[in-house]
Amino acid sequence: MTNADPQELAKFSDLAHKWWDPESEFRPLHEINPLRLDWIDQLAAIKGKNVADVGCGGGILAESMARKGANVLGVDLADKPLKVAQLHAMEAGVANLDYRSVAAEALAAEQPSHFDVVTCMEMLEHVPDPSSIVQACFDMAKPGGWVFFSTINRNPKAFLFAIVGAEYMLKLLPKGTHEFSRFIRPAELARWAREAGLDLVQFKGMEYNPITRRYWLSGDTSVNYMMACRKPLAS
Repeated sequence: MTNADPQELAKFSDLAHKWWDPESEFRPLHEINPLRLDWIDQLAAIKGKNVADVGCGGGILAESMARKGANVLGVDLADKPLKVAQLHAMEAGVANLDYRSVAAEALAAEQPSHFDVVTCMEMLEHVPDPSSIVQACFDMAKPGGWVFFSTINRNPKAFLFAIVGAEYMLKLLPKGTHEFSRFIRPAELARWAREAGLDLVQFKGMEYNPITRRYWLSGDTSVNYMMACRKPLAS
């Protein structure tokens, strides 16, 4: 069975037409994208690299990595966001970018050890078996390749900030975007990464000031956080 939740796919498909509107429900993705793009590029130097963006949605990160000179394949199982991503890339004339409707596990089986960089951002908390996605990202990365994840911590502060604050009070996200039970503690994600065979390199927290509408990276992983890993070189 496909490692996807039909309700989650439908949720994002219903909003697909708003994906590239920076004042829509996807405003937070537009505002954090420069931060995560620069962090990924600083570590992995993506220009000229083959990159897979797993759970690419409407293509905000995938297209920005392609504009940095990476050869990007964005994959997702929600068809409407994929169509939006394809249309936006075509209208923008971004040539080194392709999109496919394929599961991460299927792509890993089809193209093992193929990608220099694999990104999986804001996706793990929306699938039934996130550890399977982590394993697939390891499998599709080249030896020595980089793998990046981002998700949300599971604790009372994260519930208050990411659900009560972001969805109900500040209305940064549509109500029901996240389920608290699916949030992932850093220790859990780190364990899945190690079990898959990845070496942990760095954690980064992402913080937000609702008054200034400013996001920044920090060492505080108590709510939103990212993790960088590398696949060991073959012995």
